[in-house]
This record gives sequence, C-alpha cells and structure tokens, in this order.
Amino acid sequence: MTSNARRTGALATALLAIALFFGAGQACGQETPKGTHDKTFWRAIAVNKYQVPAGEVEFALAEELSGYLASPDPELRDDLAYSILTVWIVRQQQFSPEQLVQLSDEWTANLRDGIGQTGTDSIFKRSFSALLLSSIAERELKTPFLGEVRYRKLLGATLDYLRDEKDLRGFDAAKGWIHSTAHTADLLAALASSPPFTKQDQAAALNAIAQTLACASEVFTHGEQDRLANVVAVITSRSDFDLVGFKFWLAEMDAADQTVWKDSPPKLQGLRRFQNDSYMLRAVVPQILQRQSTPESLAAQQAVLKSLQRR
Repeated sequence: MTSNARRTGALATALLAIALFFGAGQACGQETPKGTHDKTFWRAIAVNKYQVPAGEVEFALAEELSGYLASPDPELRDDLAYSILTVWIVRQQQFSPEQLVQLSDEWTANLRDGIGQTGTDSIFKRSFSALLLSSIAERELKTPFLGEVRYRKLLGATLDYLRDEKDLRGFDAAKGWIHSTAHTADLLAALASSPPFTKQDQAAALNAIAQTLACASEVFTHGEQDRLANVVAVITSRSDFDLVGFKFWLAEMDAADQTVWKDSPPKLQGLRRFQNDSYMLRAVVPQILQRQSTPESLAAQQAVLKSLQRR
C-alpha cells in the first residue's frame, strides 16, 4: 500500500469514527440544536398582519415562540411572542383542538416553574404563560375544546397561582411589563365567563381575590386592582350570579378592613389591605355599569357603594 493510500485510508477511518460518535450522541438524545429565528423574522410577521410565512408550519413557530415567554427581553417576550400567539389563537383561530390542548398543558405547567421566587427572571415564564392562557380561555368561549375535566384543572391551577405567586412587580424600566396579578386576573375573568363556571366557583374566585389583596406585600400601583375588579364585574353579570354569596363576601371584606383602625398606629399590612380593597371596590362600580344590567348586578353595585361609604 502506498503512503498516499495509507493516508487516504486513515482519513476515511477518522471520518467514519466522527460520524459514529455523533450518531451515537443522537441515539442517546443529544440531538443537534434546531435553528431558531431572529427578531427580524418575528417583526416581519407582525408587520404582515400576523400571517404565517410561506413554507413555515404555524405550530412549530408557536412552540418556538412559547420558549420566549421566559425571556427578559420585553420586545421578544411581549411585543412579539405574546402578541403573535394571541392573534393566532384568538383572532385567526389557528391550531387544532389537540394543539391548543398541548399549549394549554405546557403553559399551565409553567405556572409552577420557580413559584415562590421573587425578584428573579423566572417570573416572566409564569406571568406570560398566565396571560396566554387567558387567550386559550377566550378561544374556549368561541370554539370549546377543553372539556369539563381540563377546564376545571385550568381553573384550579389559576386560583392556585393567584394565591401562590409572590413576585408582584408590575413594571421594570429595562425588562418591561411583569404584571403577574393583572395577567392572572385576565385569565380568571375569561374563565369566569364560561358556562362551566359554577356558583361554587364564584365563591372560590371571590375569596381568591380577597386573599390576594389582603396578603399582598405592597399596595398595587399598576392597575392590578382594576383587572381584579373586572373579574368581580364578570361574575356579577352572569345569569346564575349568587347575590347572597356576593353580599356575604363583601361583608367579610368590610369587617376585616375595619379592624385596621383598632390599632394605634395602624399596622402596615392592614393598611395595605385596606387600600387595595378600597381601590378594587371603587373600580368594580363602573365596570358593572359597562355590562348588561340585571336586577342582581345592580343590587351588587349598590352593595359595593354602601361598602365604600363606610370606608
């Protein structure tokens, strides 16, 4: 064998070894990373009225966008990922029921990722998953696909998240909107508009709102009370609205808030609760009036006005 032939044979052997190495890696689940699109690609979709580009598969793009919900980049996370996905889900009604369920399950699981942390970037995945789940719930209202079991699972996960989220930041100058409480309120409002939402669910949602306002580590300053008030108004507008239960909930809130004045000086947590409750109730009144009035919803409005007069 000549030296050139030996070198050629050695090179072929080396190339075969490299190929086998990478093939073995893929067999063990070490796949070559898939390519991702840059922001220019996503901006073009937004400019082109959110049309899916030729040659692209919309669900594959949705899965890629879903990964950007955790990004601290406000343009990528909010302006692009959230905006594109919500247009595709709600306005354009893209995706099959099976694909919507897959997205719903993924985003519901995200609500527990890093739960309990405060001041970290883990909040973005949780908060924006809640916001996109509100789009899922809106789509469910138009073309139902969840079914009773998945609806109840999503409602339970929403109430748990509203209770357990500790990172209540509203806005960051560098990283944009965070807004977990507002986003969860949007999700809860959409779920409260759904036929499977029972009188027992009304009580659970109202109690979750009261607990959120009472236990908050701050007085909300970015419209969170307004978004929670929207949930209350949605509940009062239902044909099966439980007015008696609502008045009981309101009386309990009033009683708890009045205890703050028994201490001199008042305790800070009690003051925060009083302010958050008061701001929320003030927002409830006009939001009830924005909806179709019923005798029960008007009675709820009057009960709220009397509560405000006592404050």
